[in-house]
Amino acid sequence: MSNNREKTTQSGHKEEKVTLRVECYAGHRAEESPRRFFIDKRAIEVIEIIDRWLGPNHRYFKVRGDDGGSYFLRYNQDTDAWEMTEFDSGTWDETHPSST
Repeated sequence: MSNNREKTTQSGHKEEKVTLRVECYAGHRAEESPRRFFIDKRAIEVIEIIDRWLGPNHRYFKVRGDDGGSYFLRYNQDTDAWEMTEFDSGTWDETHPSST
């Protein structure tokens, strides 16, 4: 499944289009669990499904990629389309002082 998206940031700047393609393990339901996804030509293996939940028309997955990043992937059942709704690079410096 591939999607082309163009986003507009809060400051009004346009981000470039990216293509998201998700490969899944299909169990008893179609598009069961993401196993690998591609952002443009970059492949990211899903090494862990951290969490999953259902919405009225979507299935959500919080996954950890083989690049150390955490990704929120959303599957729209009505349009049969995937989106990446959030990304955390996982590079937070643990030596950074806490604000608490």
